[in-house]
Amino acid sequence: MGAAGLVESPKRQEAVSGGVDCARARCVALTFDDGPVESTAKLLDILAERRIRATFFLIGKNAAERPDMVRREYAAGHEIANHSYTHADLGHAPEKMVDAELTGTQEAIRRAIGVAPVLLRPPYGSTGRRLTSKTRRMGLAQVLWTVDPLDWQIRDSRAVERRVMKSVRPGDVVLMHDIHPTTVAAVPRILDRLERDGYVFVTVTELFGGTMTPGKIYAQR
Repeated sequence: MGAAGLVESPKRQEAVSGGVDCARARCVALTFDDGPVESTAKLLDILAERRIRATFFLIGKNAAERPDMVRREYAAGHEIANHSYTHADLGHAPEKMVDAELTGTQEAIRRAIGVAPVLLRPPYGSTGRRLTSKTRRMGLAQVLWTVDPLDWQIRDSRAVERRVMKSVRPGDVVLMHDIHPTTVAAVPRILDRLERDGYVFVTVTELFGGTMTPGKIYAQR
């Protein structure tokens, strides 16, 4: 990828956050990209029933169109993060476009819940020196992932479940997309199986000990 900045693996974290010591517990952070959309509501029901919190990387345009859904996510204790305004390739976009994509999303989320995110997931995992410098100035840590079931491509719930369970390890950041109903349908069985295997569900920030450094790139295997 040629990404600039220090890449940090969650498996090296020793800090305790939110009452969970992820250096000892089998922690996993579930993350959901590209919402909020209609299918997000079903996912929130599933997570609420199990009292599980996740991290949502929101598209600014969708957040602006569904501020009520953003508020619901935030009220449930989920972590809310930036995923650009239009799902732009930030690693290759002109500086003016990067500014608009990031600030537009920050403002859309701030208008919905009163606070702006401190995490960014660059769409496609596309980053670089310029984006790293920009996110450092904006106070945004960059979060990639360590498990990708390719749910955007494989619209089959059982296949998504199998791919997550085959790859997941303690300390992982799992990438999924709540815009796909097939992914949402896979989540209950994924949660059940992870719980049976002794996993503890945490947000991304909790996984990394409660503090993340702006500009730094996290969770790249």
